[in-house]
Amino acid sequence: MYAVIRSGGKQYRVSPGDVLTVEKLPQAAGEAVEFADVLAVSEDGSGVRAGTGARVSAKVEAHDRDRKILVFHYKRKKQYKKLQGHRQAITRVRIQDIQL
Repeated sequence: MYAVIRSGGKQYRVSPGDVLTVEKLPQAAGEAVEFADVLAVSEDGSGVRAGTGARVSAKVEAHDRDRKILVFHYKRKKQYKKLQGHRQAITRVRIQDIQL
């Protein structure tokens, strides 16, 4: 069984027991979180159907920051170079259950 959920403008395919990295959520570590924006659900090999009314419950494991992304701006022949780094705030969640 799996579901396709939307969180932070991105879509994720999740199953019970998966550990997922999403953009930062407001819940504290150890708290429960519920994803109501379920796009599709697949039961045991019976095909994929719309996720209307389905919910995915998860537990927040930790808050962290993702790896550093380097942003480099360069204009040739103008002696202009600018280097900037960015680390996105993320949350790790463990998927507990998919309710239909």
